[in-house]
Order: sequence, then structure tokens, then C-alpha cells
Amino acid sequence: MAWPDPVTLTGRHARLVPLASNHSAALSQAVLDGELWRLWYTAVPSPEGMAAEIERRLHLQAAGSMLPFTVLDAGGTPVGMSTYMNIDATHRRVEIGSTWYAARVQRTPLNTECKLLLLGHAFDALECIAVEFRTHRFNQQSRRGIERLGAQLDGILRNHQRTPGGLLRDTCVYSITADEWPAVQTHLRWQLDKPR
Repeated sequence: MAWPDPVTLTGRHARLVPLASNHSAALSQAVLDGELWRLWYTAVPSPEGMAAEIERRLHLQAAGSMLPFTVLDAGGTPVGMSTYMNIDATHRRVEIGSTWYAARVQRTPLNTECKLLLLGHAFDALECIAVEFRTHRFNQQSRRGIERLGAQLDGILRNHQRTPGGLLRDTCVYSITADEWPAVQTHLRWQLDKPR
């Protein structure tokens, strides 16, 4: 049996639904907002590459190493993607990654709520012992966001992998452990509820 099973996670600002091939057109529109595929230090699908990326993620899901989501805003419009990846069913660990959002929803409650929903499901329903986050050493926006969640830097994997352009990537590895989750959960709920 696959672990974890596909699930829909719903909040006030966002909904994460299982990724499907028919999301391609809407996600191709969403990725135009901010042109994130042009950033050299991250791997975001281009509009032309969206269908292939969706199929890649669905193939990894079938192989048991990824559970991909389409991220919808409060109005139900697709605005990005996120995944549980590097799934380790034996040790009950997942990584939250391969995430991107349209520029219009970046730095809004949507991302905080998506992380709260994904972390909550990982720790409370899947009983994970730890959840990882990984990002390029030069992706300062992502690193700051991960640190704002309450994740701790475990270390940097030097020359960890090659980027699509052939450059060597140093990967920053962060995690939140099960015993840290109650405090992180309280912090994320406070972030969502505080006056803006």
C-alpha cells in the first residue's frame, strides 16, 4: 500500500488537492505570474514544460517517492504546486519541496497556511518523526521562508547535485522534528491569526 495516500488539505486561504494532468493549463497560466522558471537557482517548470513536469511528478507518485499537490487560492484558482517528496515510509519521514507559487500569492497567508496544512498532516495523520526542507544555498528567499516556519538548519550538502544548467549546487537541509511540531504549529497559527 502506498504511503502516504493522496489527500485534499483545506484551509481558509488555500486548498491543496492531488495533482492531476488536467491541471496543466491552469498551472501554465499561474507560472507566468513572476516567471519563476527564469531563476537560475531553482527548478520551476516553464509554461511549455508544465505538462511534462506534471507527468514526471505523477510518475514519481506511482513509484512511491512523491505525493504532489496543486495549490489553489481561496477562490479555487490554481496558483502553484507543492509535494511530499523523498518519502521514507520505513522511518516515517518526508520532505516538503518542489514548491512554487504565482508571484501574486507570495508573501501572503497562503504559503504559511500551506505549510501548516502539510506539516499538520505529516505529523498528526502520517505520524512522521521529521519533515525536511531543502533549497539551494543561493535561494535566500526560500531559506528565509523555511527559517520563518521554525525549521532548523541541519547542514549544507556541498556540491550536492547539478543544476539544469550544469552548475554544482550546494543544498541547505532543514528539518522540523515531531517534538518541535507543537511549538511550530502554535507559531504558524499565530502568524495566520495576527492582524496584518
